[in-house]
Amino acid sequence: MNNNKKFDAVFEGGGVKGIAFVGAIAKLEEKGYSIERCAGTSAGSIISALLAVGYTAAEVKEIMLNTDYNNFLDKNISILSSGNILEKASHMYNLFTDKGFYSGDYFEIWIDKLLKAKSKTKFKDVSVNGKSKLKIIAADITNSTMIILPDDLKKYGIDPMEFEISKAVRMSMSIPFFFKPVELKYGKETSFIVDGGILSNYPIWIFDTEGKPDHPTFGFNLNENELSYTAQDKNNFLYYAYDVISTCIFSHNSEDNYIRDKDLVRTISIPTLGVGATEFDISKEKSLELYQSGYDSTEKFLKEWDFAQYVNDYREDNEAIS
Repeated sequence: MNNNKKFDAVFEGGGVKGIAFVGAIAKLEEKGYSIERCAGTSAGSIISALLAVGYTAAEVKEIMLNTDYNNFLDKNISILSSGNILEKASHMYNLFTDKGFYSGDYFEIWIDKLLKAKSKTKFKDVSVNGKSKLKIIAADITNSTMIILPDDLKKYGIDPMEFEISKAVRMSMSIPFFFKPVELKYGKETSFIVDGGILSNYPIWIFDTEGKPDHPTFGFNLNENELSYTAQDKNNFLYYAYDVISTCIFSHNSEDNYIRDKDLVRTISIPTLGVGATEFDISKEKSLELYQSGYDSTEKFLKEWDFAQYVNDYREDNEAIS
């Protein structure tokens, strides 16, 4: 295969809005592209994992359209998108005892089942010569550091190749306070691991190497336009806390202003049509609109994309960029 038709994929975090990524990949597959490696944060880690074990865009679309995301909220608390959870102080008990409203257990079981269907559940199953073709970003709040899974597991005395992909994805999507942090135990120590988006929600740099690349990295960025709770004059403590977390993880307009030109030209920016990151009650109709947004945005991107021109413009200086 022509290497120019291979690509590495990096997916931004964005909760439910990540459905848009499926449409983007569908368009790339339609044009004959195939994924070499993939990486992501939060929602980006979910699609990265599914693609890494061999799911096609069509298969992922079917999964996404037939998944009841309310089941991810596995403590029978009113859904986040309704706002009820942010108004009921009685649910604070879960936050203070478990460090999160929801356990995340259902989600881990859900994605593990999907991985088992492809007979690939550990990082060794998506690795070549001991190097994983899947990278997942999470945050170790105990040690105040970002971790790249599976690579950084060595620092914890854990064999990266034997680590479960489903556990890594659960770590990456554990939005602080909404989902319990994952406890990573090593020796006598325990680290609390949460959503990687608080440190790097768009790790476009992750596959960067020195020298000219033989294939590109495409980044998939969610162009968000949802209105915050405080902008809607909803100012109680929980609404305020949600907006703080949302700003840390999902709102990267200011960051986008500083994305290097050489990164912007390899970024597919996808409008998310006002869908909220925690809109777990999203309808099939709205899911299809997100899918189409990803498809259309990628079609537009490919009309202007020229790999040879990219290499000429941004790789002659031999910087570490792929």
